[in-house]
Amino acid sequence: MLPAKAYVFIGLNAVRTLSIIALLLVFSSSILVMVDDIEAVNAFVDGGSNSSSTINSDYIQNSTVPNQPAGVFWAVLNRLLIIGQTVVLILSELGWPAGFFDYYFPVLGSDFGLGALGVMQCLIGASVLSHFVKVFPLVSGFFLFSIGCLNMLIGLIFRERAKSTRSILSFRDRADDMLSSLDKTKEAPFSKYRMDRDAEMGLSVKEPDTAHART
Repeated sequence: MLPAKAYVFIGLNAVRTLSIIALLLVFSSSILVMVDDIEAVNAFVDGGSNSSSTINSDYIQNSTVPNQPAGVFWAVLNRLLIIGQTVVLILSELGWPAGFFDYYFPVLGSDFGLGALGVMQCLIGASVLSHFVKVFPLVSGFFLFSIGCLNMLIGLIFRERAKSTRSILSFRDRADDMLSSLDKTKEAPFSKYRMDRDAEMGLSVKEPDTAHART
């Protein structure tokens, strides 16, 4: 039977694994959406979609690009920003480089909890879901938004202790401390038994080792 802290450690790292998977899915789906948008814009420019319905619509056909001045630029920039944010959040979840995040992005560093991470994940998920997309981006956006809500809940419960609690190195140190304390508790009854035995034999209780050496 594992202690309660071990189950908390496993649960927090399971959420971190799901968080990384969700970010990777949004990363890959954003690339696919950006490629589809560029192909749709090229077809629109070449006249393949140059119909009255497309000209009068708010979006270029088969894309998330708004049919307005500089719409292509802002659509592509939006996808690039999402890709960049997912990369940063993946690195923060991996904890590398920790010094960089602690100094330049403290809210994603080791001294802060998971609330800020969850808010950023929800914002990215909402940005993806705010457009009509295919099944893969839709599922990845929902998944990331759900994980973001879960991270915000964990941040409210554990506050700034969340990242230190799920840290593998800190858990190993705590495990070593627990093992050393168990060893001490096992040695204590043996030492007491030895001293009682020496007292019954008429040996010195204060210096049992010296008494044994004389015998």
